[in-house]
Parts: sequence; C-alpha cells; structure tokens
Amino acid sequence: MGVAKIGLYNGEPAIKERIGNSGLKAVSQTLIVMLSLYLLFGALIFIFQRNLLYFADETVPAPADYGLADVESIRFPTDDRLKIFAWWRPPVSEYAPVLVYFHGNAGHLGHRAEKVAPFLRKGYGLLLVTYRYNAGTGGTPNENSLYRDGDAAVQYLQQRGIRTDRLVLYGESLGTALAVNSAKNFPVACLVLEAPFSSMADLAQHHYPYLPAKWLIRDRFQSDLHIQNVNVPMLFVHGRQDQIVPLKFAQKLAERAPVLPEMLIVEQASHNDLHEYGAVERAVEFIETACPRNR
Repeated sequence: MGVAKIGLYNGEPAIKERIGNSGLKAVSQTLIVMLSLYLLFGALIFIFQRNLLYFADETVPAPADYGLADVESIRFPTDDRLKIFAWWRPPVSEYAPVLVYFHGNAGHLGHRAEKVAPFLRKGYGLLLVTYRYNAGTGGTPNENSLYRDGDAAVQYLQQRGIRTDRLVLYGESLGTALAVNSAKNFPVACLVLEAPFSSMADLAQHHYPYLPAKWLIRDRFQSDLHIQNVNVPMLFVHGRQDQIVPLKFAQKLAERAPVLPEMLIVEQASHNDLHEYGAVERAVEFIETACPRNR
C-alpha cells in the first residue's frame, strides 16, 4: 500500500502572495500617510503664511528713551484712514536730504535708533516709519496695504512742503520692497537697500524647497519687476553670511535695475548686524557723493 506524500510546501506560493500583498498594502498606507502629512503641512503654510512673514509689535516707543531727544513721535494718515506711527525730525537746512526709513518685518522703531543716529548727526531729516500692523494702528498687513503705507509716508512729506527730489528712501529687509515700490512711484533722489531681495516668491522657494512655495505665496513683493522703473542712484548693502536673505537674491535684483547699483558686500556680516561693520557710515558717504539734490 502506497503512502501518500504530503507536500510540506504546497502552500508556499499562497503564503508568499499573502505576505507580498500585506507588504504592498503597508507601503501604500505609508505613502498615503506621508502624502497626507505633506499636503497638510503645505496647507498650513499656505493658510498661516502671513503669520510667518509679519511679526506684529504693539510697542509705541518714545524717541527720547533711545537717546534721540530731538526726534518726535507722529502719526500720518493713509488713504484708507489709518494713522501710521513714525518718528520725525526735520532737516537742519532747506537743502539737507530727508531720509525715509522703512524697517524690516519685525521689531519696533526703537530697535533702529542706533542705525539712524548717524543720519541725524549729519543734519538729515528723518521719517522712520513703522507699518499698519504695529504700534496699535489696527491694520491688517498684506503686500498692497504695505505699499500704501510706504506711499503715504512720501505723501506726508510732500504735504509738509518737502520736495521728493530731496528724499532718500532707505529700506531694510522687507522694507526694501516698500522703498523700491515708492521709488517707482515718486521721483526721489536715491535709494539705499539693506539686505534686499528679488522677490518674496524667490525667498519662499529657497526656504521651503520641498514645497511649491513660489506658487503658494500671496504677498509676492516682486521688487525685481518694480526696480525696472527706478532710474536713480542706488546702493545695495548685504552681508556675505546672510542666511535669511542670501546674497544671490540681492545680486538678482541688481541685475534687473536699469541703473547699476553700487554694491557693498560685508564679508563678516549676516542679516541683522550690517550696521556693526560700518554699513550706515557707507550709506552716508553714498548719499553725500552720489545722490543729486538742490544745494
């Protein structure tokens, strides 16, 4: 009588198939989870992008508390009826330049006191401007509203009888976009840009390379387009070690300008410490030698 041989491995293909299906299912589930997290992260960045760009500061600093006794606090109107907080000191003579200073996206005016002091010592007029989302103004920031704040600053000085050809627009970081835009709209004397950038879309893509950030950003601040309509002397000041706005974005902006900017690259400086390496004094020298104005 023969004994039937029982194949111990007859079910092996089925087992392998089940294991293979389970493995594929696990991989698919992992990919779905990863994709979901990626999309969620992108959605959160898109929804909260303005919270990442604009850092409100409700401080209303007094100039005297920062060693600027001859500077006064003022508010000037915008065309949508807000009152922008600023520091103002008139020029010492009718021929002295007037500096309109647009600061970066964070901090308050007191943090710029040390930087503007050399301009005041030269006798320049100064309008140091904050934005509608700061100093209790009650406004909401976006690209167009900040452009309105910048233009309102120039219009305020016009109303005080100061001609635009005496104005030097000084922009710092985000403020460079406002300075370039207002220089496009008004015939100012010259432009000084500290840590400028080509566009916020370019910066966003640099900092979020794993997202289509260039297409997600709302407030694009395309200075590389606006500067093509600015025909005044320009000084760009940038730190070689700047990781927030890498130098290449300033260089890209310079390439778009119809007037070749003077470029001061400070080898040791990063984003917020240019004034510690003589950048402000170089700006004063540029204003004195390169900016045309009536004497």
